[in-house]
This record gives sequence, C-alpha cells and structure tokens, in this order.
Amino acid sequence: MPAVSGRFYPAVPAQLERTVRELLDAAAGARPAPARAAVAPHAGYLYSGRTAAHVFARLEIPPVVVILAPNHTGVCRAPGGASLWEAGAFRTPLGDVGVDEAFARALVAASPLVGADHAAHTGEHAVEVELPFLQLRRADVRIVPLVLAWDAWQGCLELGEALAGLVGRWPQPVLLLASSDLNHYEAAAVSERKDRRALEAVAAMDGAELLRRCRGEAISMCGRAPTATALVAARALGARAAEVVHYSHSGMVTGDEEAVVGYGGVVIP
Repeated sequence: MPAVSGRFYPAVPAQLERTVRELLDAAAGARPAPARAAVAPHAGYLYSGRTAAHVFARLEIPPVVVILAPNHTGVCRAPGGASLWEAGAFRTPLGDVGVDEAFARALVAASPLVGADHAAHTGEHAVEVELPFLQLRRADVRIVPLVLAWDAWQGCLELGEALAGLVGRWPQPVLLLASSDLNHYEAAAVSERKDRRALEAVAAMDGAELLRRCRGEAISMCGRAPTATALVAARALGARAAEVVHYSHSGMVTGDEEAVVGYGGVVIP
C-alpha cells in the first residue's frame, strides 16, 4: 500500500493522472528512446515533479524496471542490506504495479546482498513516488523494487555487476532506475555547487567518485548508493555516457533559498 499518497502526490486518481500528464507534457521537445539506466528524484511532485518528468518523457519504458532506492526509514531486515519486495504488487491511486517475480527470484540467486524484506519497504517512499510516472508511460510495466541500506562502494560494485549480468541475459529489455534527490537543506548557493559536483561524477559514469565526493564534500545525496550501483551496471552493459537532462531545487518553487533540496534528472542510453 502507498505510504505518501495524498501528500507527495494527489490521492484522487483523476487528479493524479492529470498532474503527471501535465508534467510530462511540459517536458517540451523530449523524445522517448531506449535507455539502459536513469536517475530520477522522489520528492513531492510540487517540488521535484518537473525534473522527474524530464527523465520519464525521454524514456521508452521497457516491460521490466528495476528500481534502486535509498532506505530513508532505517528499517532493514535483509542480511546483505539490499531489501527486495519479491512478489505481488505496489498500489497507487492509478492501480497496481506488479512485481516481476521471475526477475526477483533470479536476482536473489545472483547476489547474496539481496533478500526479501517487506519491512524496509512499508514506510518507504522512494520507490512509490516513481510509480505513477511509470504507469502512465507504460500501463503494463512490472517492477523489481530494491531498497539499499548501505552506501559502501564494494556493495555498489557487487550489486551493479550482478544486475548487469542478469539484465544482459534477460529475454526482455530492462531499465535500471535509481531514485535519488540531491543535496538537502542548505542554502541554494551551497546546494547548487554540491549538486553540480555530484552530477559531474554521474555524467562521467564514475560511481566510486560519486561516493567519494558525497563523503568528502558532505553532499547529502540520499540515493548515492542506488545511483552508483546503476552506474556500475550501465557501464558493464556498454554505456559510456550519461546525460543530465534537468536540474532544479525546491527554492525555485517556494522562493525560499535558505534551505533547499536539489533534484537531478539523468538518462543513460
């Protein structure tokens, strides 16, 4: 069941569909194309929806989307720290989004870091907020939702390589979607500089450097591990470039630039 319906996005189906369609329509000139991976924000649509829409408007959504999300709640019962919802569906006001159970089973077999763990997902929003965009871009999409409780490079490397091996031999196209906001609750001028540093590492396809910059420069990018993992997998699958397609922060909406949250949209062909 949804955790932030009615708060981060409208709870009424018609209102939610209208909101998302308007956001997608506003991404003027975007042409959908296949991609190996992407990064999209997960804040309330009022704040981050425009940036998210610039990502989803550029994606041909394949049948399967692996969503890599950070763990905001601190709840984790997966021994390896990568919490998987392995069966059933996620519900939004637009209906249910089914889990690709075959891919989930294969991923558990491919990586000892991944384990079924519903507790980590129960109050988490970083998967949920991406779903209405996916539903409107592809009604029959199936997801593989993962919540990561660590940000160590070794875990990102191992999980990314496992995902690449699985995606590379999967009979259907798969998109790797990292869910992440950027720097949190600092002045706009500070956050813009920190966000630029993080996005430079992402554009260079360098997950290890992204983690180093986040730690060394105090960049509070919540989805740094999901993004680094997606970069590892995308590079192993042959990607050589990542395009930052949109940037914004909450102060651009509220007018308050004293404490903003940054949002970056990235597409990796």
